Order: sequence, then structure tokens, then C-alpha cells
Amino acid sequence: MPKQTFLNLPEEKRQTIINAAVDEFAEYGLENASTNRIVANSGISKGSFYQYFEDKQDVFMYLLSVLEQEKMEYFKGKHPPSMNMDTFQYFRWMIKAGMEFNTSHPRMTQAVSRVLLGEGMYYGKNFASYRQKTTQALTQMIGQAIARGEVDPSVDVELAVMVMDTWSNAISSYILNEGMKQKDIMKWVRSPRVQEKIDKLLYVMEYGLRKTESEFVANP
Repeated sequence: MPKQTFLNLPEEKRQTIINAAVDEFAEYGLENASTNRIVANSGISKGSFYQYFEDKQDVFMYLLSVLEQEKMEYFKGKHPPSMNMDTFQYFRWMIKAGMEFNTSHPRMTQAVSRVLLGEGMYYGKNFASYRQKTTQALTQMIGQAIARGEVDPSVDVELAVMVMDTWSNAISSYILNEGMKQKDIMKWVRSPRVQEKIDKLLYVMEYGLRKTESEFVANP
């Protein structure tokens, strides 16, 4: 997390440094990110950088916390269109609402996605607490879905959570990467064609989990 010297900077200067870091991580990831480039592109000295942060990972962790906080604020004003949604309808709504948020912060989301998913750090020990928040929420969701008869009770909950987490990350990354190629990413994501694409991707996931008339029988 940043040092107090960074937090004491004027907002404009803090934002300049953040923007330089976002561009660096979006282009190079975390492993290949250069502190020298961040320093050069933000117009500060290297000595000043180390007065603000411990290292480049410290900068990234700060960006991640900023994005998390903004996402929490965003979802405070978002409500499902119906209180009678089943688990998969609600999950679909969450994915699409998340897409809306991502497209309102495309460059920062791209930077975080490249590091966590592109470099596989989402599954590493340094980000275990970040991943745990998602898996706990999905575990609760699957448990409730089983109780309501929406998911086959023979499904392994831990594996189901892994599927939903991996699938949602894959969809988000795919849509974000394609969207960054468009002139207006928000308009593109909201288009009927892209919304249909998201529905089809989620359909594949859903009907691999949804309860059917025939029960799963393992081979002897």
C-alpha cells in the first residue's frame, strides 16, 4: 500500500502516477513492468517513487484496492431487475453488471486482468485473500442453489465454484480484450450482438451445472 507521502500529494499528481502505472501494467504485466518507465512517464524522480511505494508490486496492489473500492461503490447503486431470479439468472445479471463496470474503467481493468489472469497471479499465494472473497461468495451461491433444487446435489461444490470462477474470468477477459479494439467500448458491450454472445457463453456453463431429470451415476 502507498506511503503517507503519496497520499499527501495533490490529487492531480497522484492521478498522473496512477495513470502511468496503469499503462505500464496493461502493456507489460507485473513481471516485465519497469519502475523506470513508470517514473519517466509520471514525471517524478526514482527517489520520489520509493518515497511513495515500496516497489512495483506495491503500486499494483494499490491499483487493485482502488478498483475493488470503486466496484463496491458501483454495485451499491445496482439492483437486479427482479427479486424472483434463480441462481443462474442472478449470476448472469452479475456478470453483465460487472461488464458494465469494466467498460467504465477499461484501462485499469485491462491492467489488473493482464496481471492476475494473463500472468496467472490470481491463483498465487500473494492474491489468495483476493481470490477467497470470490470463492466464498460463489460457495454460498451454489449451496443455496442446491437447496432450492436448481443445481444437481451430486455436484462437487468446490469444483462447481472453480468452474464458475474460471468461466466468469474467461468471459470477462474475452469481452474486455475484444472491447478494447472498439472505438466506443461501452456502446459495443451494450449492443445486442455482444449481449447475446455473453448469454451464449453463460448458457454453456449453466447447463453443465443445472439439475436434470437423470441423476449423475459414476462409472464403477
